[in-house]
Amino acid sequence: MARIAYILLCHKDPDAIIKQAQRLTAVGDYMSIHFDARAKPSDFARIKETLKDNPHVTFARKRIKCGWGEWSLVQATLNAIEAAVDSFPKATHFYMLSGDCMAIKTAEYAHAFLDRNDKDYVESFDFFESDWIKTGIKEERLIYRHFFNERQNKKLFYTAFNLQKRFGLERKIPDDIQVQIGSQWWCLRRRTIEWILDFTRQRPDVMRFFRTTWIPDETFFQTLVRHLVPKDEIECRTLTFLMFSDYGMPVTFYNDHFDLLLTQDFLFARKISPEAIELKNRLGRLYAARGVPFQISNEGRSLFKFLTGRGRIGRRFGMRFWEAESSLGRDRELLIVACKKWHVAKRLLSGIRKVTNIPAIEYVFNEESTELPDLGGFRPLCGSERDTGAR
Repeated sequence: MARIAYILLCHKDPDAIIKQAQRLTAVGDYMSIHFDARAKPSDFARIKETLKDNPHVTFARKRIKCGWGEWSLVQATLNAIEAAVDSFPKATHFYMLSGDCMAIKTAEYAHAFLDRNDKDYVESFDFFESDWIKTGIKEERLIYRHFFNERQNKKLFYTAFNLQKRFGLERKIPDDIQVQIGSQWWCLRRRTIEWILDFTRQRPDVMRFFRTTWIPDETFFQTLVRHLVPKDEIECRTLTFLMFSDYGMPVTFYNDHFDLLLTQDFLFARKISPEAIELKNRLGRLYAARGVPFQISNEGRSLFKFLTGRGRIGRRFGMRFWEAESSLGRDRELLIVACKKWHVAKRLLSGIRKVTNIPAIEYVFNEESTELPDLGGFRPLCGSERDTGAR
């Protein structure tokens, strides 16, 4: 039976990390944690102290400071993988997670799923031919060396980048490597993980190349899996359900997404909002449950596209934003103004009142008295009051 070693990269919220580790290991799975060296030492000490007696939890032997888009994220992952391989010889699969991920299926379902499908799950599309990168630099991620963090040292990052372009300092990609790209949230079999670790020791040239690429967590494992594993043993998808907006920002899930998440053909979901306490509690109880049936509709992404691609405001069948002032809804009322000859309009309104329950007002400002519906305290002036200037 499949037994999963979760590779958890995290940098905050020690209480949530502790709960996640306890939930995922309670049914026999494992976890290897890399807690960012930039984080508070007291937070890491609390995590280690709380989980020290759990034999299904281990920690990366070397913690490093991680930065978005840097090689440090890959190195932290490798450190956690090495600890997991050594500590958990019975682990059959290794599953990459972040602190914002939560299981949306039971352990029973996840184990049966992996037992039925003897494959590696990783997105891996050709770097140059696919359109996986929507915005920003593309081949420049690889052909130039990136020594600085774009978010933390923007000026240095682009100065080094522009100097290399100016002086034509492009470099070659290793000849026998076809670079792939995809989501960093993969699930790999033990044999594949061991092959990757062996490769890192045997090919220092490839390791040097990836260390100075930009955002290597989207290319390193994706490329190596394609290089090492037969094509028919790779499923080009992630088992973690995630979506991105048109601006490249991850979609966040909240309390009312519970039913939607359970119907997706995935084992985990990302990102769960820190404020979604009810959702976290319900998903937390789910992993250890048994005998739970799941009806897979897999409509999450198509529904998101339906709601956002048509200018809607976030509700299924909700109005488009340009319809807000011209369409009826539960919170809107229709007002019809009829302009016609006096006697025609009188007969029209009289007929409307007889056959419908629609409030109708006749010539409010041109007669001494007229029958009015409830106006919520508003009282129009009659002719004599207007003439005398009464208020």
